[in-house]
Parts: sequence; structure tokens; C-alpha cells
Amino acid sequence: MKSLRKYIDKIKPKFSPGGKFEKFEYTFDAFETFLFVPNKTTFKGSHIRDGVDLKRTMSFVIIALIPALLFGIWNTGYQHNLAFGLDTGFWSNVWYGLGKILPLIIVSYVCGLGVEFIFAQIRKHEVNEGFLVSGMLIPLIMPADVPLWMVGIATIFAVIIGKEAFGGTGMNIFNPALLARAFVFFAYPSKISGDIVWVGGLGKATTVADGFTGATPLSFAASGKIELLPTINELFIGALPGSIGETSKIAIILGAIFLLITGIGCWRIMLSALLGGVAMSLIFNAFAANAYMTLDPLTQILMGSFLFGIVFMATDPVTAAQTNKGKWIYGFLIGIFAILIRVVNPAYPEGTMMAILLMNAFAPLIDHYVVQANIRKRLKRIKK
Repeated sequence: MKSLRKYIDKIKPKFSPGGKFEKFEYTFDAFETFLFVPNKTTFKGSHIRDGVDLKRTMSFVIIALIPALLFGIWNTGYQHNLAFGLDTGFWSNVWYGLGKILPLIIVSYVCGLGVEFIFAQIRKHEVNEGFLVSGMLIPLIMPADVPLWMVGIATIFAVIIGKEAFGGTGMNIFNPALLARAFVFFAYPSKISGDIVWVGGLGKATTVADGFTGATPLSFAASGKIELLPTINELFIGALPGSIGETSKIAIILGAIFLLITGIGCWRIMLSALLGGVAMSLIFNAFAANAYMTLDPLTQILMGSFLFGIVFMATDPVTAAQTNKGKWIYGFLIGIFAILIRVVNPAYPEGTMMAILLMNAFAPLIDHYVVQANIRKRLKRIKK
């Protein structure tokens, strides 16, 4: 690392004001601060500095996503080979999955960071670090067969409309990765719903293995085919059709544990969202007006993107509630709405995305009332 530091220090004057490549000052700064903690002095505003800055925080989230990514690579190949009755050996699955997912990741980062660099150069500010996580989240919440050009357009839309329009990282109201998914969902619904998009190559198939449908657990539940739902163990392991990074609950829980140990993830939001999901499931169990409402809370929580959403997206420190009481309310309502939307509204079989985006919009309002309530409480103490 010392030799790399020396090399960066050597070429840095060329990118500084007056240097040969001064136009690319902020692009160079982005790469430098990604590799090393910046030694900048704060002259105004907050004066707290820590070795774990925003780039390091984003890096921890990416590390937490690695188990879900690796399982998603294997599962994409496994589902494809299973559908066509091909060799389902470990490496066969991995190579096919890698061929499907790696291009999605590259397109996501190239398009997203491209927009970030352009805005940084135009506005003459540092490159925002938030897309390091969004660039990985976007492919993981997409179907394996989603077209690359669609991911590129959705990513550009999410960065421009979801971040830059509000002022960049730290200023956005909605989670950018979820905006990318919402864009595909509403603009190209046939590419992110139905039974054939979740398995690589199934859309172009003429014949598949007997009994293979490509249907996800949510699809079975929404159509009332409860008897076809996978078992709890199968849902937990996640060798099933679904979004690339959302099927394995083991991988997601490993990521959650890492985020909690490192202090990056918010346990209040994760726990309250789980409690909200359980509460809504029990309410549906009490009415049991149809087969979907009879599903037990554990099955509801293990289906679809519920766990992935509350671990990696609901806990987004920018778009989530900031006060402790607000985080409990925010997370609990996400759990409630995620189950409510998926069961009641057949147009949105995956309710987690809509629930988090909805609560993103209400997070500032929740914090406002929590703060106001605290102020009123203290004023009463003064009067006494």
C-alpha cells in the first residue's frame, strides 16, 4: 500500500488546479478517497472525523451483500440447468450464473457511476459514494433474465431522478435501488412479473423439464396454490426461482449479522419490521378470508424479498427515519404494509418494494412528530 500511496502522491499534482489534467480533479479525488481515508481538515459545520468514513461504510455493506451475491450466482445457474434438465454440477451452475449476473453488475456500475462522475465534474464537487452500494443492490433485486439495456436505463433514471435531482448522496428521499426496480416494474411490467423471467433462458425456451414452471413462492401464494409452496427449509435455503439476491435467507441473515456487528445496520428497524410483518400475518390469520391469509407468519417472512428489503434497504441511513422512536414506527409500518400489499393487492405480489418506498416518503414526517412530542413533553416538565 505504501508504494501505491507514493504513486498517487506522485501523479496527484497533474490533477490539481493548474495541472495537466485539472479537469479531472474530482474524478481523481474519487479514486484516491476510495483507496485511502482522506486527510482533509474541516473548517465549518461538523468537526467529527472518523476512520470509518462514508466510503468505508459503503464497503461494509457490500461485504454484507457478498453471501447473497454468491448464492445468487449459483442459484441462477442451478435454476437454468434444472429447468432444461441439464447437468446441475456446482461449477456448471456457477459459470452459467456468472455469465448472467456479471454483465448486470457491470452495466449497473458503469451507468450509475458514469452519471455520478458527470454530475461531479459539472457541479465541481466530490464523487458521491452512495452508488457503491446501489450499484450492487440493483442487479440483486432484478430477475435473472432482465435485459441489460433495461437495467442501464433504470439505473440512470434512479441516479438522476432519485439522487442528483435532490442534491446527491445524503439528500435523496427515496432509496435509489428501489427506484430502479420500481422503474422497471411500471415501465416494463412483463420483464419483472409472471413466471418466466426469474429463470435464465426460460423466456426463449420451447421445451423445459417435466413439471418445471419457473413460478416463485409468491406466485403460488397469489394464485391460491398454497399446496405447491416450498417448505420452510426450502424457503430458508433459497434454491428457488426469484430475484437474484433475494432467495437465500441464510445468506441474507449472514449479511444482517455482519451489519449489526459492525454497527452499520440498524437493529431497531430490522426488528420492528419483523414484528410488523408478524403482526399483519396474525391479523390475516384471524380473518382467513382466502388461502393467502391462512399462511403462517414464518412463511410470509421467508417468501419474496421481505428479509432482503428490511436488512439492506429499509435500513438505508439516508432514507430511513433518524430518531430512535421514529425507527421503531418506520420499521413496524414497513412490515405491516409489506404483508398487507402483497396479500390484498394482486397487482403488487411483491409488497416490500412498495412498502419501503411509501415509508421513505413518510420518514421525515415520522421524525417531525417524534421530535415535536419530545419538545411538548419537556415543556410540560418545565411548567411543573
